[in-house]
Amino acid sequence: MAIPDSLQAVKTRIAAACVAAGRPPEAVQLLVVSKTFPAAAVREAFDAGARAFGENYVQEGLAKIEELGDLRSQMQWHLIGPLQSNKTKPVAERFDWVHSVDRLKVAQRLSEQRPAGLAPLNICLQINISAEASKSGLLPADAAALAHQVAALPGLSLRGLMAVPEPGPGALAQHQAMAALWARLQAEGLPLDTLSLGMSADLEDAIAAGSTMVRVGSAIFGAR
Repeated sequence: MAIPDSLQAVKTRIAAACVAAGRPPEAVQLLVVSKTFPAAAVREAFDAGARAFGENYVQEGLAKIEELGDLRSQMQWHLIGPLQSNKTKPVAERFDWVHSVDRLKVAQRLSEQRPAGLAPLNICLQINISAEASKSGLLPADAAALAHQVAALPGLSLRGLMAVPEPGPGALAQHQAMAALWARLQAEGLPLDTLSLGMSADLEDAIAAGSTMVRVGSAIFGAR
């Protein structure tokens, strides 16, 4: 299926999932995950109406931001993969969002390195909701302390939480646990508006639980 058709099919899935959950379709943003796909494919998705793009790898993302510089003012670039503290500077300078903050040191470096002339860098804390040893992210019990620390840093805007639940029969419960954690942090006074949750295979469960942003790649661009 061509990229414009695939993109429309994903938007239709999102809208149907929102209706099923009793939510307005505009409550959920589509983040198009373009990792491993060339800038030409990103441009094709842009021409079909996509505006927010997610990259897992810093260098690959920076190369695409450069190659698609003529579209920069109309696009949002989100880093959704792990971020090492020695790679924060170009991310602070070039990206709009980082979804994978799970340590104060990384947040502090992003804060210090965000250029003064740019809008605050939007931040999501990554939560290891399935407590898998192979995954990055904070354990849920540690989220509140870091969230309050990050919210106080200049140059950053703490927007919400991100997770990659373990696939399988327990996925919906993990989505629901993420939504409950997000609500608890909001109740503590944190102005969170983003729950980055759900991918190609599980966006319906994520939207049912309350996701506000789904990260979809393979259903748009095809298998990697």
